[in-house]
Amino acid sequence: MTKPTFKKEKELWQRGYEHIVGIDEVGRGAWAGPIVAAGVIFENSKVIKGLRDSKKVTALRREQLVEEIKAKALSWTIEVLDNNVIDEIGVGQANALVIDKVINGLTIRPQYCLIDKASVKEYKIMIPWETIVKGDTKIFSIAAASILAKVARDKIMLKLAKKYPEYGFELHKGYGTKLHMQKLDEYDISKIHRKSYKPISQRSFLTK
Repeated sequence: MTKPTFKKEKELWQRGYEHIVGIDEVGRGAWAGPIVAAGVIFENSKVIKGLRDSKKVTALRREQLVEEIKAKALSWTIEVLDNNVIDEIGVGQANALVIDKVINGLTIRPQYCLIDKASVKEYKIMIPWETIVKGDTKIFSIAAASILAKVARDKIMLKLAKKYPEYGFELHKGYGTKLHMQKLDEYDISKIHRKSYKPISQRSFLTK
């Protein structure tokens, strides 16, 4: 299993970039709920045992890692954009906006951004940046950001599951699963569904 390392951060530190932020987002492809992005800046190679891409870590371990990441990070932030904003400006613009919110939400202004790769052309970041394919499996600060974003979004979806219990959000977190489709067939869409997404856009818009 590939482990994220500080190799890229070390290269950038040696080039004079003191504050490097790793950024990742979750929820981009979901049919319901928000996009959540996180950014993490480490001062140096802070060892966090067992840190992996959030998809490769159990829910319990992610919760434990969140506390350690927050304790060892020089700065971190978690930013949220709800489904209404996504519908209004489009997912590409929403993805760019939430990353901009991350950069501006940090207590320390980053000098360089490492962003997990997404097919987004709308980035207008005013400091040096690059996207990295599967960055959450390779880059330590991106992997840390993926953990923060995943845990934060899951908590949001669990709260929404209590508000809209008929949809089973606690099971699929708003993503396009067979169960989610069955729930849509039975109950139609809710106020937190993304109306601009297929198959939501093809339904009756009888929001609850």
